[in-house]
Amino acid sequence: MTKRPSDRVRDLGIRQKGDPILRQVALPFVLPAEAGEAAALFEELADYVARLALIYPFTKGMGLAAPQIGVSRTLAVVRPPDSDATVALLNPVVTWQSSESDEQYEGCLSFFDVRGKTRRPLAIEVQVDEPDGSSRVVAFDHGLARLVLHEIDHLAGRLYSDRLVDGTTLVPLEEYQGTHTAWQY
Repeated sequence: MTKRPSDRVRDLGIRQKGDPILRQVALPFVLPAEAGEAAALFEELADYVARLALIYPFTKGMGLAAPQIGVSRTLAVVRPPDSDATVALLNPVVTWQSSESDEQYEGCLSFFDVRGKTRRPLAIEVQVDEPDGSSRVVAFDHGLARLVLHEIDHLAGRLYSDRLVDGTTLVPLEEYQGTHTAWQY
């Protein structure tokens, strides 16, 4: 019997909805003192993302936050659609978001069998730290902004299901019509 993608994700060690760590506010890294710990965690997250990409075609891109692998620290990674590059979000803080937003369906590795419609800003700016303790502001828009905000929510102990558009419910993956297609802008 072929395993469902959600079973394969769980088997890789991704923490699932109901695990208390997913509702904790993650602790920030103190930099540069904890640069080594941050680098090691980044490598671990990047390894998970590479393994996840082998079991499911993430056509909308993919992200993974440290709490999803059982580490309550403020680091997440995002892999944009059609890219093997991994963007690090170390101690991320949203510093600006556009007033324009849209509604799209999102999924989550921590409860992969459903999708839900959320409203997110179309553009954001995020301050991220560097291992040396400096910081920079990075701009993201459209689907990449959505992915980044989803992961930042994880670091704050929130799930996208907390942000469902009023009047909508989670849709089983089998009924979701947008599988294997990019978000439309």
